[in-house]
Amino acid sequence: MNISHLLRQYEQGRRDFPELNLAGVDLSKVMLISVNLTKSNLMGINFSRGFLTKSNLSQASLNWSDLTYAKMSESQLIDTDLTKANLTGAFMVKSILKSAKLSGANLSYSNFRAANLSYANCCGANLHQINLREANLTGVNFNWANLSKARLSCTILQKASFFGSNLSSAFIKEADLRHTNLEQVNFQNSRLSYSNLEGANLQGANLQGAKLRYINLREANLQGANLRDTDLEGADLTNAIVENADFTNARFSETRVIGTYLKHNTITENLSELQLKKNPNYAVSFELLSRGFAV
Repeated sequence: MNISHLLRQYEQGRRDFPELNLAGVDLSKVMLISVNLTKSNLMGINFSRGFLTKSNLSQASLNWSDLTYAKMSESQLIDTDLTKANLTGAFMVKSILKSAKLSGANLSYSNFRAANLSYANCCGANLHQINLREANLTGVNFNWANLSKARLSCTILQKASFFGSNLSSAFIKEADLRHTNLEQVNFQNSRLSYSNLEGANLQGANLQGAKLRYINLREANLQGANLRDTDLEGADLTNAIVENADFTNARFSETRVIGTYLKHNTITENLSELQLKKNPNYAVSFELLSRGFAV
């Protein structure tokens, strides 16, 4: 089907166009709302600034496509191949991208608020300043992805993987990261306040300058993590592992450390001056607790 025939059929009310071959065609600024393009070959298509709102592109091939600033809210892209696609500035609010292939794709400055990307592959993708607020990111592969300055507040991130990813200056307030592997992830200057990282693996992670107020780090593994200049006011580190973690110049106020094992010299000497509050369940400084278990 050629483009003119497709658009004529659309104007006549047809919306069902499955398994089409539109590879490499130019549909920039075209409006195709509520269309069915499932299993279509759209490889390398130019749909920049187009409208595909409420459309179904599940199992379609969109690798190397140009979707810059496209409007695709409430669309379905389940198991769709978007490898190396350019979605810069795309509007994808409430879209469903379960198991979508997004490795190497450019999603910078795009809006995926309340979208469902569960088990999608975003390995090596560029998600700089993406809006993922309230999104379902269960099981997503973010390995080696750039999430700097991303907005991840109120997201579900359980079972997601972040090996080698960059979340510097990201906004991750009230996110669910329970039991997530965050080993060696870069969280420098990020805002993680009120998030749940219970049981998370943060070995060797860079949290320097991060806002960790009222964060849940119960039973988290912080071995060798960099927490210099962090704000840990109201944080819960109950039973956390903090061996060889660097808390230099970190701020502690009403920080819960019950059962947290602190080996000798785990905490640097310059955390000094403040004293344990009268309530023995809290500490404003680790220094007085560096002999073993904080109780």
